[in-house]
Amino acid sequence: MAATRLPGTPRLLRALNDRAALELLLDRGPLTRAQLGEMTGLSKVTASQLVERLEQRGLVRRVGEQAGGRGPNAQLYAVTPGSAHVIGVDVGPERVMAACADITGTIVSRVEQSTKDTDDPVGVVHNAVLQAATEAGTDMSSVRRVVLGTPGLVDPVSGEISFAWDLPRWHRGLLDDLRRDLSTPVVFGNDVNLAAIAEQSTGAAKGHRDFVLIWIGRGVGLASVIDGRLHQGSTGAAGEIGYLPVAGAEVPRHQSKRAQKGGVRGAFQSIAGADAVRAIGKKYGFRGNEASDVIRSAVEAGEAGDQVLDELAEKLALGVAATCVVLDPPLVVLAGEVSQAGGPGLAERVEREVAAITLVTPKVVITGVESEPVLHGALHTALDAVRDEVFGSTTA
Repeated sequence: MAATRLPGTPRLLRALNDRAALELLLDRGPLTRAQLGEMTGLSKVTASQLVERLEQRGLVRRVGEQAGGRGPNAQLYAVTPGSAHVIGVDVGPERVMAACADITGTIVSRVEQSTKDTDDPVGVVHNAVLQAATEAGTDMSSVRRVVLGTPGLVDPVSGEISFAWDLPRWHRGLLDDLRRDLSTPVVFGNDVNLAAIAEQSTGAAKGHRDFVLIWIGRGVGLASVIDGRLHQGSTGAAGEIGYLPVAGAEVPRHQSKRAQKGGVRGAFQSIAGADAVRAIGKKYGFRGNEASDVIRSAVEAGEAGDQVLDELAEKLALGVAATCVVLDPPLVVLAGEVSQAGGPGLAERVEREVAAITLVTPKVVITGVESEPVLHGALHTALDAVRDEVFGSTTA
């Protein structure tokens, strides 16, 4: 039987070489043609052809010169920042934040708008996205993807929001409405999952392929990363840890419609959510408008606030332990406003308590993403997809 000829092999090799060069320019640029050749293992001629090809496609540009020995200075090349843009959006019940980044990952604009005076989700997103693009000095023709982080369930098959109890106007069908309105690819992402992506990219979980992130803020949530990939579950409900039955809390029985109206809170939410945190603080004389304010005050009080952190850690450990005996991750990241306020002292207490009540001993740390993790996770998600599209495209 004659060997089968693989059509398009030279084109595929060019595409692979182009992608490798672009990734090097993002990570280590600017670089000369000779440096790109050395790092990719390509000959000088092939490396020069590659750079010319990328220049013609508008993906790289000359940004300077590098003085050498004999002969003319070598030209330095870098990825063209404006070759594509992405926009990440963090949607909450009271405000929406949007940021625009160029293809190098540099954030070039950020806007924030209130959502209190409108019940039109399409209008809210439209205004925020267009303002972010305008302030970035570009238009929607350059925006290749918009990723929106929202609380609640995102169907992993359809990509639609199927349940967001504190965003009552967000519903099935909204994704298509947004895509038509913006005339660009739009993707929903669960906010805690996006925070985990940011954590893996630039935070405390960088370099880890297996970890869980526990979000403690206004609500509670969980993101699981297994072998480098987010685990969303069959319906997108993986991580709704607020509904986890735990010892010491009433386990409510309810119909799904009632739950979707916010009438029922899960057991773990009832002992570890914002209301519970404020109650713990009040018990020991610490008060605040926000749960994070209560914990911050307890931390600042030193030994006088230790009882607040001790009791909160005991509550949190129930959810962390239940997760860890199933997944056995080496790392647990505590994120959200309450976790950040508790800092390393809270993480250490949770780590000790989990080890005391289970057979697993994961390392527990505080988030390394200092601000706006959902927004940064949305941008990372959008950039990964768009770089695949832009860098992976080939020419004949």
